[in-house]
Amino acid sequence: MKQILLITDGCSNVGVSPVIAAAQAHTEGVTVNVIGVIDHGELGVLGSEEIQEIAAAGGGMSRIVNSGQLSQTVQMMTRKTVTTTIQHAVGKELQSILGFNQLEQLPPDKRAEVVQVIDTMSETTSLRVALLIDASASMKPKHAAVREAIHDLLLSLRARSGKSELAVFHFPSTKTRDQELEMDLSWTNQLANLDKMFYKINMKGTTPTGPALLQTLQFIMEKPILPKTEDGMLSDYVV
Repeated sequence: MKQILLITDGCSNVGVSPVIAAAQAHTEGVTVNVIGVIDHGELGVLGSEEIQEIAAAGGGMSRIVNSGQLSQTVQMMTRKTVTTTIQHAVGKELQSILGFNQLEQLPPDKRAEVVQVIDTMSETTSLRVALLIDASASMKPKHAAVREAIHDLLLSLRARSGKSELAVFHFPSTKTRDQELEMDLSWTNQLANLDKMFYKINMKGTTPTGPALLQTLQFIMEKPILPKTEDGMLSDYVV
């Protein structure tokens, strides 16, 4: 099971729409969840709407929280997405076998058995979460909260029975003009070096959320991360 969790505090302003990018991820079987982080002030109407639209297109959830709520929200979204995905799959099986997809329509004893199966699968299913961090200048005061959230999420993943791995990216990249994404941590469930993760970030004013989402998707699908085209799309995902 694969997820992208985007953490941002503003609107995208470079490249392809992140809503289009999230929809592409959803078609590839990758759920996109979005957390908008605020401390003082608001995201604004456009920022709030974009966050909701990205999550809706990506088949995921959206939340707007302050820094103190970030760690708890990251863990909640990750686990709830797993459970919801499994419930949906179980619902399809019920529909094909029994002609209905609601647990409430089962007899109580059978319902309890199915719930137990869902709970077990939620803990044992293999899970990969790609955390995508907005590193625009306004996010700098929130990086301590982001590091704490990553640390706590890794602890949560390590507590699961199933294989669980996390990868961490930030955008925009400072290394090359052809890629908007920079990897901080490849697939792992280890806690080493988290405290140093964001020290190397040299933040810029742009927020290329859409291209960063597409490049994260390419990584998850184990495709080479290809250069952008002139319109900000990636050549592997031009439509």
